Amino acid sequence: MLQLQYKPYELAFRYPFTTSKGTKTHQPTLVVSLGFGVLRGYGEAPAISYYNVSVDEMIKVLDEKAPVIRRYALMDPKRFWHFLEHLIPHHNFLIAALDIAGWDLFAKMKKKPLYQLLGLDYTNVPQTDFTIGIDDKEIMVQKLLEQPAPIYKVKISNVDQLDLVRELRKHTDVPFRIDANEALTFEEVKLILNDLKGLGVSMLEQPLKKERWDEMKELKAISPIPLFADESCVEETDVTRCKDAFHGINIKLTKCGGITPALRMIEQAHALDLQVMIGSMNESTVGSAAMAHLLPLVDAADMDGILLLKEDIATGLSISNGYAQLSNATGLGVELADEKYLR
Repeated sequence: MLQLQYKPYELAFRYPFTTSKGTKTHQPTLVVSLGFGVLRGYGEAPAISYYNVSVDEMIKVLDEKAPVIRRYALMDPKRFWHFLEHLIPHHNFLIAALDIAGWDLFAKMKKKPLYQLLGLDYTNVPQTDFTIGIDDKEIMVQKLLEQPAPIYKVKISNVDQLDLVRELRKHTDVPFRIDANEALTFEEVKLILNDLKGLGVSMLEQPLKKERWDEMKELKAISPIPLFADESCVEETDVTRCKDAFHGINIKLTKCGGITPALRMIEQAHALDLQVMIGSMNESTVGSAAMAHLLPLVDAADMDGILLLKEDIATGLSISNGYAQLSNATGLGVELADEKYLR
């Protein structure tokens, strides 16, 4: 019988984190633990308001389905995901937390780090960026100077904020990634593409509303820089549709339902000649470590949650010059700081 525990957290950001979707000072998140004998596997699902996901709702579903989950015999994480998909359909965030915990526990049972269990070579992995949220010009510059990084992702919510990007460019020559989170129009993007190229922008992420497929196809045909899907690519069924509209996709474990579907999405994307970025939703070390183990499979990384948060809840992962450094312990390699308080 599986032991199932969980704990909600409110993790404070170092700075208020602002995107076109709004401002947050804290990231609510849910950590789950699956146990077998003396072994424990951990997973995490941050709550994101614009996906209508709350920690309270995840706990409500988890409490209702806990007796069934505890009776599951974990012999294969992929089968466990299918079990969860049928048990709690349309709850991708919660499924992701449980799926990640299942992989962590299974890898510990096999006495291997997760990347080794997946047959991956943890060398030549991509560096992660560091995200600079929208703020006053002086504060954005301060964020950049306080956190040297090999790549910066800069959030914008309108074309006038290119002036902020120009100001940041005065202080570094490393590549920028621009993330508009659906905030721009087709005509605006057409006008700024060459400006972005000139500013050393290596990627433009989700410039238009997720449903603007035809306009994105036109932009892809003329863009001098890669265009990446985020809100337009949530689940496996979205990958094929992105082929003609984007150069790459941002896969977020929380959105798609965990490691199991992410592995399939990565394989599918590469078969379609789409680049793949593994993306963050401001996870702690627990969720970030799950991303880190998949880095050998992807082309780019945006997994800077542990750099953006003022506090963390686990150890076992660090980032140096953009490179994720694993503990190399079994499973995800993370240890929860206050496991005894899980309920």
